[in-house]
Amino acid sequence: MPDPLRTAETTPPRKPTMRGAAAGSLLLAAIVGCAAVGFGLGALAGAQVPLGLAGLFAGVVVGIVLVARRFSDI
Repeated sequence: MPDPLRTAETTPPRKPTMRGAAAGSLLLAAIVGCAAVGFGLGALAGAQVPLGLAGLFAGVVVGIVLVARRFSDI
């Protein structure tokens, strides 16, 4: 009869199934957040669209870095 403690140790833990959705949500949140910050700063400076677009592209970079660090095993 197999020892239940020993078989539990040899079975690898299962990964959560929604990690891809969480990574996509994190990426989208970083893009929208950075675009909003850029647009807000642009509203104060009088250049909403250029700084909003700059924030959008910065958000893509920030989002990719965040996802790469947090979900490096996907």
